[in-house]
Amino acid sequence: MDDLIIVDCQHDFIDGSLACAHSHETVLWLIDFINAHKVRCLYTSDWHNKTNGSFKVNGGIWPVHCVAGTEGASLDESFAEKIKEPSNRPSGENLFLKGRDDKVEEYSAFNGTSEKGEILGNIASAHVYVGGIASEYCVKETVLALLSAGRKVTLLAPGLGYVSEADHVKALRELEEKGVEILK
Repeated sequence: MDDLIIVDCQHDFIDGSLACAHSHETVLWLIDFINAHKVRCLYTSDWHNKTNGSFKVNGGIWPVHCVAGTEGASLDESFAEKIKEPSNRPSGENLFLKGRDDKVEEYSAFNGTSEKGEILGNIASAHVYVGGIASEYCVKETVLALLSAGRKVTLLAPGLGYVSEADHVKALRELEEKGVEILK
């Protein structure tokens, strides 16, 4: 069975401090895809300390976002409410946290860990679908890491939120040039 990695569909990226374009549509599209396909869902989440170096208040470039345990860091509830297969709903076993080191900017979810200590990149299947937020940052870097590890990746373009439409289009083009299949 193929995996679907759902990157950072968290409240701060949907309608919070770092709200992205097309984010609500992304969540709904991904849920429809999950309900129509036989995949194993693996979710990722930014999970920062208040002291994270990527925050502007701490010298970084981003507004404060996805602080561990806050509403902004939680996944959109629609995944738990609307996905038909219970094993594909978010849980501690299929949720991989990243960005916990204050000194490291961790866009890629490849090294994210579950509550069992499993590393996403170690358990991802040979062929992986990827969707989520934001295409030019965390999605792109996750896909690049998966490619480097020898995975075949299909990027679900309708299931992507983004910061900038121009950068989104550029990221899709770059990933396609690297051999990523883009489902449009």
